[in-house]
This record gives sequence, structure tokens and C-alpha cells, in this order.
Amino acid sequence: MALNPKLSGARLTFPSSTSSVSTPLHTLEFYLDYVCPYSAKIFKTLHSKVIPNLISSNQEYSSKTQLIIRQQIQPWHPSSTLVHEAALAVNRLDPSKFWDFSAALFDHQNEYFDVNVVGETRNATYRRLAKLARDSAGLDEQEVYKLLEISDQPADDGSLNVGNAVTADVKLVVKTARLVGVHVSPTVIFDGVVANDVSSGWGEDQWAEWLKSNIV
Repeated sequence: MALNPKLSGARLTFPSSTSSVSTPLHTLEFYLDYVCPYSAKIFKTLHSKVIPNLISSNQEYSSKTQLIIRQQIQPWHPSSTLVHEAALAVNRLDPSKFWDFSAALFDHQNEYFDVNVVGETRNATYRRLAKLARDSAGLDEQEVYKLLEISDQPADDGSLNVGNAVTADVKLVVKTARLVGVHVSPTVIFDGVVANDVSSGWGEDQWAEWLKSNIV
């Protein structure tokens, strides 16, 4: 599925490759939830091992492969929406920091589990997320928070259900998952087909074998 340009930070390509622009790309899409432990596991393996050791350092793979994070909000964890909103805010401000901030969210995910957010207001959670964006991605904390903050005042037309500045982007990522029937995280899609053989428990060696068999 195509990636909306508004979400450009979610795409990872390898521009140092010397491949022709006409070379078709394989696409690996990862439907991940920032408060899902299994999503954290697969992302950390990708980020620390697969991408640097197997893809970006291998011209054959890097010239043919693009990776996309698809944000998979899981509503049975109420904070899932909040952390995904923070990632969307970072993407709005600086798409190049999206993967760095995603890494930080996964590193700190237990701070946003149910038990650790139940006693604070929604805006208080947003403030913590804005600080994380500052510390991990170098973004202006207040600029991030302004995109996330929920007003306690009615809108000019009297509406009481106004959302925030990234609500439209939330709708976009939710609709994307619905269109392809993704229900669980993590889900991996390779060239448009769900790759049920890929496991969040894989290490570098298993990924190496998979890439050897599929990136041709």
C-alpha cells in the first residue's frame, strides 16, 4: 500500500545505494504498537541489528528494499493512542526524527503501560511524551506539546469533542490498518502480502536467512 506523504518519516530507504531509480523496491511494512512488548522486540532487532548489519551495509539489499512503520493503535490500551499521537507530532515537526523517536518510545514503553498512566491526566501524559521527544530527538518540547494538548474549552462553534492537532493523522493510520485487515501487532507485510513466517522472536541469523531467500 502507498504511504501518504504526510507520514513520510515512517519510510526508511537507503539513498547511499547506487541502484537505478527504475529498480523495483521490495517493501517491508511493520504494523507496530508502541505499547506492545512484541512490537518492541521486533523493532529493537530491526533497529540495532537487521538494518545496520544486514541491509544498509549490503548493496544488494539496500538497493532493493524499503521499510515502513505502520502505526497500529491498540485501543484496549488507552495510552496506545497517546503515544502514537506523539509519534505523529514528531513526524509533523521533523520526519527525519521519526525512527529515532520510535526507538525511544519502545525503549521507554513501560512508562506508558496502563498502570503508569492511570493516575495522570491525558495532558500530563502528553507533557511526558513531549519531554521524551526533546531528549531523544532534539525537538522543541513546547512545539511537540502544542500539537498534542487537548483544550478544556469548547471550540468556537461550541463543539466539546475537538481532538488535537494530530487527530486527522490518527484517523489516517487507523484507516490504513483497517483497509488491509490488520488486527494484531506486530504484523509484517512483505510486498503487499502478510508474512506469517516472520516472528518477533527472530534474531539476526534468522533475519539473514529470510532476507537471502526473499530479497531477489
